[in-house]
Amino acid sequence: MSAQDWLVMARADALRRGLDPLAPLLDGLVTSIQALRDATTQMDADGAERGAGAADDAERKAGAALGADGKPEGAAGPSAPSGIADLAARLASGKVKAERLVEDCLAAIATRQPELNAFITVTADEALAAAREADREAAAGRTRGPLHGIPLSLKDLIDQAGVPTTAASRVRVTHRAEADAPVTVRLRAAGAVFVGKTNLHEFAFGTTSEDSGFGAARHPLDSSRSPGGSSGGSAIAVATGMSVASVGTDTGGSIRIPAAACGIVGLKPAWGEVPAGGVVPLSRQLDHVGPMTRTVADAWLLYDVMRGFESGGARPGAPASCAGLRVGVPRGYLFDRLDQDVDRSVGEALERLSRAGAVVVDVAIASISEAPLAYLPLVLADAAEIHGATLDAMPAEYTPNVRLRLEMGRYVAGEDYVRAQRLRTRLTRDVDAALSGVDVLALPALAIPAPPIGAATMPVRGGDEPVRTAMLRCTQPFNLTGHPAISLPCGTTRNGLPVGLQLVGHRRGTPRLLDHARAVEALIARA
Repeated sequence: MSAQDWLVMARADALRRGLDPLAPLLDGLVTSIQALRDATTQMDADGAERGAGAADDAERKAGAALGADGKPEGAAGPSAPSGIADLAARLASGKVKAERLVEDCLAAIATRQPELNAFITVTADEALAAAREADREAAAGRTRGPLHGIPLSLKDLIDQAGVPTTAASRVRVTHRAEADAPVTVRLRAAGAVFVGKTNLHEFAFGTTSEDSGFGAARHPLDSSRSPGGSSGGSAIAVATGMSVASVGTDTGGSIRIPAAACGIVGLKPAWGEVPAGGVVPLSRQLDHVGPMTRTVADAWLLYDVMRGFESGGARPGAPASCAGLRVGVPRGYLFDRLDQDVDRSVGEALERLSRAGAVVVDVAIASISEAPLAYLPLVLADAAEIHGATLDAMPAEYTPNVRLRLEMGRYVAGEDYVRAQRLRTRLTRDVDAALSGVDVLALPALAIPAPPIGAATMPVRGGDEPVRTAMLRCTQPFNLTGHPAISLPCGTTRNGLPVGLQLVGHRRGTPRLLDHARAVEALIARA
């Protein structure tokens, strides 16, 4: 079926079902689908899939460079005392009480929640009871693990036994989790205390956290702006001290986007390293679960706990030097459409790396501009499959924008879904190739600063860009490929809004990426 024939059929069906606002969205989708078809046709003509095993071979080589514990050979783990590590030591020594830490977080929630709407559920009584128990255990010389008594929050997609998991949707207002998600089990076993469930873009299907069944989340520095999404509430909680750290999810950038927008650290581990069971899915093949923290060392600590790695609680040393670090800069598509202040801040960070002895070189990701063509059919169709029953049973309970995206996924043709998978395979190989001679890729985490709530477009180099397109541009490729990626604060705009630098590591190389990120963080923090 031609793309135009498909469009005629899809529009007629949408109108028959009373979904008139979906019709113009289908016009945009057919443009993307035609471009996808053209790209795969050209790929066939070029023989671009020959040698497709190269990506897997590169992954095997990356894995061979790792020790048995999944860390680079010779690496000692996170290398400087982190905020959480210091807090844990003070808790163990009795210099600070877990109850006081929780009380401080709850006080911050009481003060800022009415304005920022970071939380959907606050579990104050449960958190205080858990903190008091943690203090009793510490007084008796017992600690559960590296997070003993540390207050955390969970994005409200992640199950916590006995607490609602709403996914920021009125579709799930009656839901209450019967058991902890595996990641919650691991955090709890390490001693974490949970203060609440954070707000998000409904079902994680958006980048601004404004389409929520419980009201928009708002930026901690300017409540007229978005904190980014979909893990917006988690970013607000960490930035304002409502929790010491948080756990988010990332399907197209939903950890890194709000981390960059709010000036914190957000890690998307390599795909599959952290279990996603007990987490409301958006796309099971693209979803990642990861930490949102104030420092890279804190992110590393949570990452180790969440993936099930036992560090033994060893005290880390100093960050590694940036001297000799090989940094690849994928200019072109990922740099062409940036806000001028984001461009300046990221450029200054790269200059500091070069002055510190890093080898900064330009690299190419051959198929990077085709990432949206692969991403859109996959995430739309995956999400539509997950939500099919509730879309039929209670469509009016979804926020209007999210419902329309989900309905649009029902019109993705199977042949185009397969084409998207083929492009995804090529993109993965091309990112591996770009990384073949460097340690990390460095690029913006977010092409624009936090946008005003309700904004349709934002100014970037070359003219205005739709907000959703601009926010996903630099992050979604690495959900398709599964490479680990992290956002670090690297400056501010002239209006004082945070800017994020994104580092991307080798597949199956999250510990190595974190080691490099610690060095970069230390350099940027000294600037």
